Amino acid sequence: MPSIELNGTVYSVDENGFLEDPKLWDERVAADLATTEGVTGLTEEHWRVVRYLREYWLSHDIAPMVRKLCKETDTKLARIYELFPSGPAQGACKVAGLPKPTGCV
Repeated sequence: MPSIELNGTVYSVDENGFLEDPKLWDERVAADLATTEGVTGLTEEHWRVVRYLREYWLSHDIAPMVRKLCKETDTKLARIYELFPSGPAQGACKVAGLPKPTGCV
């Protein structure tokens, strides 16, 4: 199982850099993972997307569809790509500590 070290903490991740155990996620982990996506500071706008993804996943055990993410967070898709350059699935879901989405987001 691969691992990465960020800010002195070692994380077990899959081959795409997603946390192996999403239960280990917290806001510090999110900030560390954000750096792997080229995001050096999480703003309230980032957190709105991350928290929505996290809450949706905890309730439904799946990432939401992109359309729902945009609607529920009142964030245009182009803006999500500005916030998370690798996109909602690769970037935002990774920062939110979700497993790599399959078919959603």
